[in-house]
Amino acid sequence: MKAENAPLFDAIVRIDRLPASGRDLKVSLDEPTRAELAQLLKISAVERFEANLVVAPLRGGLRAQGRLEARIVQPSVVSFEPVAQDIDEPVDRVFLPEPTDRKPTPGSEIFVDLEDDDFPDHIDGPEVDLSALLIETLALAIDPYPRLGGESVESLGVNLKDEEPSPFAALAKLKKEKDPEA
Repeated sequence: MKAENAPLFDAIVRIDRLPASGRDLKVSLDEPTRAELAQLLKISAVERFEANLVVAPLRGGLRAQGRLEARIVQPSVVSFEPVAQDIDEPVDRVFLPEPTDRKPTPGSEIFVDLEDDDFPDHIDGPEVDLSALLIETLALAIDPYPRLGGESVESLGVNLKDEEPSPFAALAKLKKEKDPEA
């Protein structure tokens, strides 16, 4: 049984032991770990999960670049039939230590450009857990409204164009059937 804060799988990189040329990190999850990941993401199954990253030192931190490939199964939002989705996502993230020499003074303004693609994640300590990055990348790539090809609400026979009549409209319809002059 895993501790509450323990990573789901091992993808921890120590910055102080990282060679200057960087190193390759390959992650391929086994069946029990993929089942735990599916439960964490609230989907039916994770059939495949593989990541190939190049981790290189960068300004006292590190940069992780590579690809995440996965195959997931989740229920269709229309018919609840299983829908498989192949995921192939690029991974490019920078992790830097928090600057110690530039602590903001109370009341000072801090400019943070959230539109910047290279906005680094801050780390505190000699290790970076890339498992959280990979799980986040997978979670963001999942289709929030999966459905089978050609499947729609109309294909189930549901007519969304007509407004639902009020109870008074149903009574008016009954009255017209009894008394056509009304």
